[in-house]
Amino acid sequence: MTSLAASSRAVLGKCGLNVAVTSRGNPRTVPANTRMQGQLALSGRNVTLLFHSTTLLPMAVKRTSLTSPRRQPSQPAAVRAANGTHPPAAPTPPPRPAPVAEEKKRLGETDFQISNEDMRRINTRDGIIQLLKNNKIKTSSVVETLRYEEELERLQVELVRLQRWVQEKGKRIASLFEGRDAAGKGGSIRRFTEHLNPRAMRVVALPKPTDQERGQWYFQRYVRQLPNAGEIVFFDRSWYNRSVVEPVNGFCSDRDYDRFLQQVPEFEHMLYEDGVTIIKFWFSISKEEQLRRFESRRHNPLKQWKLSPIDMKAQEQWDRYTHFKEQMFSKTHTSFSPWVIVRANNKKKARLESIRHVLNSLPYYAKETTPQVNLTPDPNVITRFHRATSTLD
Repeated sequence: MTSLAASSRAVLGKCGLNVAVTSRGNPRTVPANTRMQGQLALSGRNVTLLFHSTTLLPMAVKRTSLTSPRRQPSQPAAVRAANGTHPPAAPTPPPRPAPVAEEKKRLGETDFQISNEDMRRINTRDGIIQLLKNNKIKTSSVVETLRYEEELERLQVELVRLQRWVQEKGKRIASLFEGRDAAGKGGSIRRFTEHLNPRAMRVVALPKPTDQERGQWYFQRYVRQLPNAGEIVFFDRSWYNRSVVEPVNGFCSDRDYDRFLQQVPEFEHMLYEDGVTIIKFWFSISKEEQLRRFESRRHNPLKQWKLSPIDMKAQEQWDRYTHFKEQMFSKTHTSFSPWVIVRANNKKKARLESIRHVLNSLPYYAKETTPQVNLTPDPNVITRFHRATSTLD
């Protein structure tokens, strides 16, 4: 320590500072395993050096055999810190537990608990009704939906059997879905085709005719879509566009319209004689229901694609649609290709009864083996057009 103090005094003395050296302990007897530490105090031009010694712990030395193939395990952190080879690691703080409310929210849990006895009480007729009422759910609406889903599934099973019969017998079925805008044609077709084999059925929804198709016979582009043997084709609007939509919106001339009304019974009669079964639906809704559905589509981003400029004019041209629709019925309703009116203000009933009508109209072989399924359409929903019928929709 004497040499250390002398060297410090020499260095600081060159800087014009007066140096005083003090020490704690005997400066002449410093063990070999002692670390010297100094503190410097400055006051004006006077410098005081205070030295003190710190005894180091003896380092444990381990001998490793050179012939041992195994690698010695590393020392724990506590031993390394005691030997001075590694500073002690700071203890890892335990993870802060998330608040109970946040953790339950993340897991989708609630504080609500229910016992087995409470579950038994709820799982009764009165318990379920009370549960629905507490959540402000209309019991009648829930029951109606459940009954609809059950009945729809039974009828769709029959549709699968019908399609199998069509394939085996090589039948050709063409179902035409016509009606005002937002009448539920597309939704009904989806219920028809939901579980059918896509290889033996098609849905046809043609866009507006191209320039080349405008120069062809009007029925020509629809002839290409007629069913093959063993196939069912669903037309989401058909050749009857020319009888209502086109004259109302000025898409065809009066001559084209008159020619169509003259040719369509002959065209359908040729299909009938060739073995094609034609089923023609007209989905009828009220003006108020159409407006309500338009508003629903306008505010539903998943249904806004259904709205078109023609749809927006449908309410204004309601009476013109009615006029041309009645003309279509009177000129195209025949015994071999009759019009079937579907009262479609209630979508669910319209879907079920239209399926029943198809199943009831075709003599597929499985019909007699399923007496538990009602295949008779409701006459309050499904009616056949009659010329003495009062004006619909």
